[in-house]
Amino acid sequence: MDPSVPTLELSGVLIGGVAWLCSLATTLMPTWLTLSTELLPTETYELGLWKTCVVQDLGPLECRPYNSLLGLPPDIRLARILMCVTLASGLLALLLAVPGMHRVNACPGPPDDRRRKWALKMAAGALCLAAGVLGLIPVSYVAHLTVLRFFDQSVPQAAPRWEFGAALFCGWTAGVLHLAAGTLLLTSCLRRQADAGYAPAPVPLARAKPRRRTPIGTRTEYV
Repeated sequence: MDPSVPTLELSGVLIGGVAWLCSLATTLMPTWLTLSTELLPTETYELGLWKTCVVQDLGPLECRPYNSLLGLPPDIRLARILMCVTLASGLLALLLAVPGMHRVNACPGPPDDRRRKWALKMAAGALCLAAGVLGLIPVSYVAHLTVLRFFDQSVPQAAPRWEFGAALFCGWTAGVLHLAAGTLLLTSCLRRQADAGYAPAPVPLARAKPRRRTPIGTRTEYV
C-alpha cells in the first residue's frame, strides 16, 4: 500500500472538519455586512443571515432577529438556504469519510470491505467538493451585490454604505478548505486504486472427458 494514502485520508478529514466549523461560524455570525455612519461614529450596524445588530462603543451589543422570512431580501434568503445545504453536505461528508479511512480498522478485511471503504471515501470527497462550491456561491454573491451598491452612482455620496464583514472572509476560507479536503480524499482514493493492482483471477480449465474407445473386433450395425 502507498504510505501516502493514510496521510492524505487523515489530512482530508481534518481539513474537512475545520471547513465545516468555519461554515457553521459563517452561518451564525451576524457580521456578513457592516455599516458605520459619520453622524453616529460610536455605533456600527451589522447584518447577518438571522439577525441585525447594533454595536455601541460604550454600550452593550443589541441584536434583533428577523420577524419574517418572506420579508427578507432575496440575497439573504438565498444565502440562508445554500449555507444550510452546505452544512448538511459537509457533515455527511465527514460521517462517510471517517469509516472509510484505512486507519479505522487495522485488520485487513476482505476485498469487498476495501471496496466499501473506497466507495465511502469517494462519496465523501464528492460531497466535500459540493459543499465548497455551495458555500462559495452565497458569500461571493453577497459580496458582489455589496460592491455594486457601494459604487452605485445614483446613491448620494453622503449616504452610508454597507461594507464587507468578517463572516464573508470566514465563508471564503471555509469554501476553499472544503475544496481542499475533497481533493485530498479523492486523491487518496485514486492512489489506493492504482496501488491495489487487482490481478485477474485465473480461469480454471475444464477437463476434457476421456473418449470411450470401442473394442477392436466389435462392430456396431445399424438397421
